[in-house]
Amino acid sequence: MKVLGLTGSIGMGKSTAAGMLRRLGLPVHDADAAVHRLLARGGAAVPAIDAAFPGVVRDGAVDRLALGSRVFGDPEALARLEAIVHPLVRRATARFLAACRRRRVKLAVLDVPLLLEGSGHERCDLVAVVSAPERVQRQRVMARPGMTESRLEAILAKQMPDAEKRRRADAVIPTGLGLAVTMRHLVRLVRKLRRNGEQACARSCSTRRRRGWTRRPATGSSRSVASS
Repeated sequence: MKVLGLTGSIGMGKSTAAGMLRRLGLPVHDADAAVHRLLARGGAAVPAIDAAFPGVVRDGAVDRLALGSRVFGDPEALARLEAIVHPLVRRATARFLAACRRRRVKLAVLDVPLLLEGSGHERCDLVAVVSAPERVQRQRVMARPGMTESRLEAILAKQMPDAEKRRRADAVIPTGLGLAVTMRHLVRLVRKLRRNGEQACARSCSTRRRRGWTRRPATGSSRSVASS
């Protein structure tokens, strides 16, 4: 089984691309969705987060806004949160991949926001990066409820620059030219992989080439707990 890592900076259209890959018949593991489940009522991360950040658990679930306000701008608090959540996300990912192998899936997708910033890319055979012009990215992100310029800058500070992600990618998927263009690129990539071209593609971007980037000092972002 080959594993395709799907990633991209905030507002680049990764979720849309992941949905397209599902429609093409590929199983997709969404790291953000896994984090939501861990923080929801009965989630495996709730007791530990309640102990580490008293007051952020309400009605049995983690209040993500309250938690975000506790870790935003506090690297030490963010590190505590990531130490709780990252191992649980890794286990969920391992279960997903094991299930795919049992089903003899040929190609599975890991949808991870900070795939290249962390070590998650090491379990992938190749990486696809979604990318759009900076103007489009900012328009998309600033349209989100509660988003501010300062919050966006704090999030971007934790993410590898788009140009560097594109340089390290095995495939770049444009998302700023319309949905049809994005789908065409994904169809082309999936067809190539299904024609057993994945080994040649994977050789184009070594694990060593993907390493060596150091993010700027953390300013806090609740999305960072999905970086495993």
